[in-house]
Amino acid sequence: MANTGTHGLKPPKPIIVRRAPGRPSEARVQLAHGVRRAAIGRGGVKALKREGDGGTPIGTLPVRGILYRADRLSRPRSKLRVRAIGLRDGWCDDPRDRNYNRPVRLPYRQSTESMKRDDALYDVVLVLGYNDRPRVRGRGSAIFSHLARPAYTPTEGCIAFSHKDMQAVLRALRTGSRFVVMP
Repeated sequence: MANTGTHGLKPPKPIIVRRAPGRPSEARVQLAHGVRRAAIGRGGVKALKREGDGGTPIGTLPVRGILYRADRLSRPRSKLRVRAIGLRDGWCDDPRDRNYNRPVRLPYRQSTESMKRDDALYDVVLVLGYNDRPRVRGRGSAIFSHLARPAYTPTEGCIAFSHKDMQAVLRALRTGSRFVVMP
């Protein structure tokens, strides 16, 4: 008998992320219908991820939700939770803070990353479940899938796609979708 998810439906196929041969900060991502190019962390893939190491963590990263810039894009169509990024939205990346690796409201007293960036990288953000349940201080924060820079330059640990390929990823997402980053 086939393994089924909730309500008798098959679980979605994982989105497989493999480092590109000879390119430690680039990946090939297998969707249900094709392979896409992505930028990954400047530190390559890491089994033992640490805050600030620039590595993309190896493992299974469930998609927790979608954030987007409503002033730049239409609301992505998805059955997942979708929320517009506000001017005061940030993400705490200070391992000493009680809100480490959680969304926060700006201004914030500790080190944070603004979600409303001047560039287009966070016009669409998939919040990935890494070091969030449970959170471990110093294991890494703000691991997302977002838009890539034009030359696919390395990220700080995220998985980044062109706008066109991000649209393909969004179409592939279902409840229970997850990225699997391979060693």
